[in-house]
Amino acid sequence: MKEITQLAAELGRHLQVLNAHVTTAESCTGGGIAEAITRIPGSSAWFEAGYVTYSNRQKTLQLDVPVELFTTVGAVSREVVEAMVRGAQKKNSAYFSVAVSGIAGPDGGTANKPVGTVWLAWGVGDEVFSERQHFPGNRDDVRRQTVKAALEGLLRYAAAEISNQG
Repeated sequence: MKEITQLAAELGRHLQVLNAHVTTAESCTGGGIAEAITRIPGSSAWFEAGYVTYSNRQKTLQLDVPVELFTTVGAVSREVVEAMVRGAQKKNSAYFSVAVSGIAGPDGGTANKPVGTVWLAWGVGDEVFSERQHFPGNRDDVRRQTVKAALEGLLRYAAAEISNQG
């Protein structure tokens, strides 16, 4: 928890330098990324909103994820998290966004997508970056590692933006 809080605080410092905002779109973490961010005093200056879209229906209703993606590639996929991250960014005009969808367990995994499989996507301005991870451990471990990876990615992209500005 301490490491996650430190990452969130560092992210806040970077976003304040950039005068930028962030928004989150979460499934398997159930709001854990937004909770970590809002744990930081003053985060209202740089945190826009968080979406917990646990069901496919809510991913479509709240974030405009095309319904056909769920039948063609599944909720835990690059295409879905990229659509989630874009939907969150669009609805909030946030420069930075992060989205996650995964299988935290203890069941729900398949041979192609075992428990611990998580897709993450980051929106940075007009660009989207995504990656697939497989986190070991139980449900809490997978969720904690996902929150940490999401914040590390946001921090990495915010630091790159600071470098690009000068």
